[in-house]
Amino acid sequence: MSTRSVALANQKGGVGKTTTSVNLAACLAEKGFPTLLVDFDPQGNATSALGQQRLPGGSVYNVLLGHAALADTIRPSGFPNLDLVPSEVDLAVAEVDVARTENYLQRFRAALMPLINSNRYAFILVDCPPSLGILTMNALAAVQRVIVPIQCEFFALEGLTVITRVIRQIRDCGANPELELAGILMTMYDGRTNLAQQVADEVRRHFPQQVFETVIPRTVRLAEAPSHGKPIIAYESHSAGATAYRLLTEELLQRLGVGTRSESPHPAPATTGAV
Repeated sequence: MSTRSVALANQKGGVGKTTTSVNLAACLAEKGFPTLLVDFDPQGNATSALGQQRLPGGSVYNVLLGHAALADTIRPSGFPNLDLVPSEVDLAVAEVDVARTENYLQRFRAALMPLINSNRYAFILVDCPPSLGILTMNALAAVQRVIVPIQCEFFALEGLTVITRVIRQIRDCGANPELELAGILMTMYDGRTNLAQQVADEVRRHFPQQVFETVIPRTVRLAEAPSHGKPIIAYESHSAGATAYRLLTEELLQRLGVGTRSESPHPAPATTGAV
């Protein structure tokens, strides 16, 4: 199977982007797909969520400047079938330094293509920073698909309008003509509130074909897992959050037309409000 590359992006912070990046990567790995997670966010939360340290010189900073190969930054995550390109604080200055380079929007694409062509991984996921700066633009110019996580809150549609317009511009300007929206994912969903249901209904009305059927519930276990350096399927395998991310993984594979490599028993479907 050829490598599938997916960025998780939203200019808003606190929407479950990193949580989704880590747990989707872990669930793909659990199903037998060799998966690479690239932590493209200077905050390094995806790195910490997998229990890894942010070591000096370990990020994609030097890769973006052409001083290192992306393959040289990969290290094991500690979980089977899942590797990581970590982040650290030096990535924060990449926004400035990369902007001064030639073909500044294509730096990550140039670094990523040899890895994609090698077919070393079935999936490469990129956790973008919560902004539409140089790093996020580089990710969007490099990958094939984008997943946009959104929190079920009042301003969700406003943010969606911005990110979907940017995706269209990246495609139409020729920076990445193949870029497509893999789907919009509603996160932190609390079915006990009218607002969450109203937001979900409104998003589905405006983007009827793009919204994932799977909804990620707001749960205690999902919030706790990163502090233990584990994805939810390793921290609490039978929790509602683990079930939701396994269901999301199945739905993504179906959308991409990818067959399942291994079948593992899943717990019962998640219910909102469960831990």
